[in-house]
Amino acid sequence: MKPMAQYVDGYILAVPKKNLDAYRAMAETAGAVWKKYGAIDYVECIGDDVKPGKVTSFPQAVKLEPDEIVIFSWITYKSREDRDRINAAVMKDPFMANYDPKSMPFDGTRMFWGGFEKFVEL
Repeated sequence: MKPMAQYVDGYILAVPKKNLDAYRAMAETAGAVWKKYGAIDYVECIGDDVKPGKVTSFPQAVKLEPDEIVIFSWITYKSREDRDRINAAVMKDPFMANYDPKSMPFDGTRMFWGGFEKFVEL
């Protein structure tokens, strides 16, 4: 049985549609690395109904270009302490330690992320 998640890292980014296969391959490898060190879940979602807003929106937040798609993702952990330990281990893993940011299939400068403590679960 999976442990209950109490902490979540969430992130949003834009990926050029032509790079979706490369992004999927990178995400599948990254997800396996996070899970290897103890993450409960690693989820990557592709935008399906993310329209520009009048004030703000996912497309506006990532400065979405016409040939791009929004990715909304999260990683769950048992606790903030587990998250910090797991992320430290992930950053030392050969996949991350040897990863060239210039080879990313998206513009990392338009990615945003943060850590969240579970507040409501129904």
